[in-house]
Amino acid sequence: MRHSLGLRRVFVVSLALAACLATTGTGSAAPPGGERARIDFAQRYRALQHGGVVRAANASITCGAPVTRAASCDGARAGRAGVNDDFEMAYIDVDDDPNTYNSSTAEVRLPPRSRVSYARLYWGGNLRVGEQKPPKDNGRVLIAEPGGRYKPVVADTPIGHRVTPGTDAFQASADVTRLVRSSGAGAYTVAQVNVAKGYSKAGAWGGWTLVVAYENAAQPLRTVALWDGFDATGAGGHRQTLRLRGVPAATTGGVVGVVAYDGDRGRRGDTVGVSAGRGPVVPLTDDANPVGDALNSTISEPGRPIRRTPAYPSTLGYDSDVYPLTGGPGARRGDLTVHLSSQDQAWAGVVFAAVDARR
Repeated sequence: MRHSLGLRRVFVVSLALAACLATTGTGSAAPPGGERARIDFAQRYRALQHGGVVRAANASITCGAPVTRAASCDGARAGRAGVNDDFEMAYIDVDDDPNTYNSSTAEVRLPPRSRVSYARLYWGGNLRVGEQKPPKDNGRVLIAEPGGRYKPVVADTPIGHRVTPGTDAFQASADVTRLVRSSGAGAYTVAQVNVAKGYSKAGAWGGWTLVVAYENAAQPLRTVALWDGFDATGAGGHRQTLRLRGVPAATTGGVVGVVAYDGDRGRRGDTVGVSAGRGPVVPLTDDANPVGDALNSTISEPGRPIRRTPAYPSTLGYDSDVYPLTGGPGARRGDLTVHLSSQDQAWAGVVFAAVDARR
C-alpha cells in the first residue's frame, strides 16, 4: 500500500519549512493563533454553482479487548451494543508502513467531468485515554491521494483544543484544494491522527473527514457552504444553533452534513435538525441515524455508501454524517439554520450543506 516519508522527515521540521510542507493546501504556515478551548463556528466556503459537495471520512481508532464480559468488539463494530468505554481501544492501521501507527482510507466520489472548487481536511480526537498524547502533534497528519504516497499536512488555522475531566479533545484542519483538484476521485488515506489508545471511562475516539465542493455543469444550481468551529453540544441537552447565512431554507432538495466527536450509539437525546431562521426545528433522520440518536458513531450518506477501509458500521465515537434534505424545513424565506444537541458530552466540528437554489 502507501508509504510515508518517515516520521523524522515529516514531523521534525523547522518553522521556516512549515509553509513548504503545506503544499497540499494554500501554502499556509503553522496554525496562527495556536490552540483555543472553543472556536466559534464561521463560514469557511460558500458558492452558488452547478455542482455539490461530497465527503470522505473514516475513524482512526476502534475497539480491542473488552473490559467487561458482556461486551463484544465484533458486535460493537457491526453496530450492536457497545460503546468506546466498554473496551481497550486500539489504532486502526490499514497501510503496510512501519512508520505510521494509525491509518485509514475512504473514497472521494465525484460525478464525471467535475472540477473541485474547494477541499478541506479535518481531523481530531481524544488525546487522553490509557495514554496521553502530546498536543504539539495536533496540527499535523499525513495524507496520500489515490495511488500516491504520503504527504504532510499542517493545520492552517487555530486548533480547537479543550481539556475536561476525562477528556483532552481537539480538532484541526487544513486547505487541501490543490491536492484533491489535481488527484480527483478515488481512495484517500489519512495517517498519524493524534489520538490516544487504551481504556478510560471517557473512552477513546477520533477520525478524519475530507469535505470536497465541486462544480459540474450537468448538476443543478446549488448553494454550497462549509462552516467549522469547535464547541460542545452537551451534556444536558445544550444546543448548538448555527445559521448558515446565504443558504436558503426554502429548497426542493439537497444535503446537510455534520462532523461530531464522542457520540455514543444507543444513548438517547442526540438530535440534528434544521429550521428556517427561528422557525420550528425539523429533525433530520435516515436509516443510519434514528430520531433521538443522531450522534451515534456512524459515517453515513444518502444512497450507496462510500467505500472505506475499514468499513465498520460503528466507529465507536466518531460521526461524519450526510443527511438528505428534501423540501427544506417548509418555509418560504430565511436562512437555513442547523441545530445540534446531545444529552451526553460531545463536540461539534463541521457543518456543510448543498441545497438547490430557489427557482
